[in-house]
Amino acid sequence: MNKHASSFGLKFDGLSYDWNAVIQRSRKVSDRLAGGIEMLFKKNKVDYIRGEAGIPQSGKVEVTDKDGKKSTYEAANILVSTGVVTREIPGFPINGTSVIGSKQALVIPEQPKEIIIIGAGAIGVEFAYFFNAFGSKVTIVEMQPRILPVEDAEVSAALEKSLTKQGIRILTGTKVVKSEATDKGVTIHVEGKKEEVLTAEVALVAIGVTPLLPPGTKIETDAKGWIKTNDRYETNIPGVYAAGDIIGPPWLAHVASFEAIQAVEGIFTDKTPRKVSVFPGCTYCQPQVASVGLTEEAAKEKGVKYKVGKFPFLASGKALAVGESEGFVKLILGEEHGEILGAHILGSDATEMIAELGLAVTLEATADEINATIHAHPTLSEAIHEAVEQAHGRAIHI
Repeated sequence: MNKHASSFGLKFDGLSYDWNAVIQRSRKVSDRLAGGIEMLFKKNKVDYIRGEAGIPQSGKVEVTDKDGKKSTYEAANILVSTGVVTREIPGFPINGTSVIGSKQALVIPEQPKEIIIIGAGAIGVEFAYFFNAFGSKVTIVEMQPRILPVEDAEVSAALEKSLTKQGIRILTGTKVVKSEATDKGVTIHVEGKKEEVLTAEVALVAIGVTPLLPPGTKIETDAKGWIKTNDRYETNIPGVYAAGDIIGPPWLAHVASFEAIQAVEGIFTDKTPRKVSVFPGCTYCQPQVASVGLTEEAAKEKGVKYKVGKFPFLASGKALAVGESEGFVKLILGEEHGEILGAHILGSDATEMIAELGLAVTLEATADEINATIHAHPTLSEAIHEAVEQAHGRAIHI
């Protein structure tokens, strides 16, 4: 039941699981949330139309329903939030059985004995952790020199060590040079520290996403295909706005929601919309990863003078008590004023703890202000206070 059960004096005999029930429960939760949104539409008198939509011209949306019937709707303002789809590997298309994307991975009917995950961003790492936790043999192939390339290098290195210890094989600095798929499995040729041929029942492609542009009138995009918008989220076509994944990274649900709200408020009120600058990034593996603001590498590249404050959960009373002492809090502090430039957490509840630091970065809070804020004991969030103290040589608990 729990990897630390024996240390708590607990024993479990004959523990088993039902893969189908695991997958079905996740879908029930997802469907319940989706159903809640439909209820909110109804409550707020929002018309909900199913179909494939295009924008033939400014002010018009053409929708084709499942029966092929076309209908045209007119509006002064149109917001495009069509999102993204999984980027495929040339010559290795997603077939839904032996080659899958994240969408298919969520509903995979049978647990694979072996799975190769191509790409070690958040999606690749999350699924690697999930399948490995249930006993699948997992291999990650990542072209970049480290997993979670957008995260702080120290966090990436520590997580790679942890996942390797958990039994996941990680091949960084490795690229796919040839791949073949049948309904029964995949064969993937890779080059890295050495040439190797990998085989498995399933390959999960997690190398990124591509924009899902609506057909019709030409909306201006950047060189990579993301819709370009101005400070009010308006495209080059008057009255046509865009928000969310379709306008480019970061491709995060909470960022997309923020952008959509800003765009709509900008359309219907006098409020000046805000563009995204500070946002939390979260990876839901175990230990979890969460960050906001600058990484140490980014601070160096910008030529910013900074200090680093770090506190390990191994020195946290709460972490030790609950058996989750792996990881640390790392803060990047401006040297002159002590402002929080960036925060990086590796640990059991990292994705919950990051909110405090997101607020700190947004408010341009300083180390002194964090230090003056009493953190309850025993809590994991005490590590934030301790990291600030450590940056200034005042830590008393390590």
